[in-house]
Amino acid sequence: MLRFALTRIAMALPTLFIVAVSVFVLIRLIPGDPAALMLGDLADPASLADLRRRLGLDHSLPVQFAIWFGNVLAGDLGLSITSGQPVLPLIVGRFWVSAQIVLVAVLFASLVAVPAGMVAAWRQNSLADIALVGAATLLLSVPTFWLGLLLLLFFGLELEWLPVVGYVSIAEDATRGLLYLVMPVMTLFLHEIGVVMRMARASTLEVLRLDYITHARAKGLPEAAVLWRHAFKNAFGPTWTLIGLVLGNLLGGIAVVETVFTIPGLGRLLVDSIFARDYPVIQGCLLFVAFTYVVVNLIVDLFYPVFDPRVTAE
Repeated sequence: MLRFALTRIAMALPTLFIVAVSVFVLIRLIPGDPAALMLGDLADPASLADLRRRLGLDHSLPVQFAIWFGNVLAGDLGLSITSGQPVLPLIVGRFWVSAQIVLVAVLFASLVAVPAGMVAAWRQNSLADIALVGAATLLLSVPTFWLGLLLLLFFGLELEWLPVVGYVSIAEDATRGLLYLVMPVMTLFLHEIGVVMRMARASTLEVLRLDYITHARAKGLPEAAVLWRHAFKNAFGPTWTLIGLVLGNLLGGIAVVETVFTIPGLGRLLVDSIFARDYPVIQGCLLFVAFTYVVVNLIVDLFYPVFDPRVTAE
C-alpha cells in the first residue's frame, strides 16, 4: 500500500509543476503592466522602474519564473494589489468558506444519489426507475444560478425562513452561520444529485450483468444481499471517481453560486480579482485551485483500493 501511495504522489508532482508553469505563462499573457496598475496612471517613470525591480519584472521570463516558483515553494504567493494582504492567507480563508459548502453538499448528494441510482438500476425500466432517472435529468438540466434564485425567491422572500443577502461565519455565530449556508448547500446538493445518480445507475447496471451476480442469485441469496453485499463495491468504483471530479471542480468553481448568495468564497475572490486585475491574487487562486484539484484526485486514487476490490495496491 505504501508503494502504491508513493507512486501516485510521484505521478502528481510533475502535474503540479506543469500547472505552475501554465499559470505563470497565462498571467504573463494578460495585457498591461502590473507595476503601473499598482501605482496608478500618475506614477512617475522612476517609481515604476523601482517597483518593477522589486517585483522582479525587470528580469527575463525564465528568471521571473524561477524567483516566483521559489517563493511559491516557500509559501509566499505575494501581496494583493488591491488590499495589500498576503495572498496565501487570503486564499486559505476564502477557501474554507467554499469548502464547508461544497463538502456538505457533495456528502449529502452522494448519500442520497448512490442508493437511489442503485435502486433505479435494480428496478430497470420500472416506474421507479423512470421517475428517478427523470428527476436526475431534470435536476442536472437546471442551471445552478437559476436554481439558487428560485430558492432565494421561495425560502427567502416568499416564506422569509432564510436570510437572503449577506454571510455570517459559523465561528462567529453557529446558528446564524448555518442559516446563511442552507440555500447555497441546497443548490449544489440538488444539482449534484443528478450527476451522481446517473453514474451510480450506469455502473450498477454494468455490474448486475456480470456472471458472479447471476451465480449469487442462483444460490438463492435475497436481492438486497445481492445488491448491497455483492454489487455495491464493484459498482461504486466509477461513482467514487466521479465524486472526486465533482468535488475538485466545485472547490474551485462555485463562483456563480457564491455570487448569487453573496458568499465570500474562493470562487468569488477569483472573479473579483479578475475585475480588479489583481495579478498576484489571480495567479495564487489559479494555482491553489489546480493544486486542490490534483490533491483531491490523488486522494481518490489512494482510496480506490478500499472501495473497489478489483483494484489492489500491487
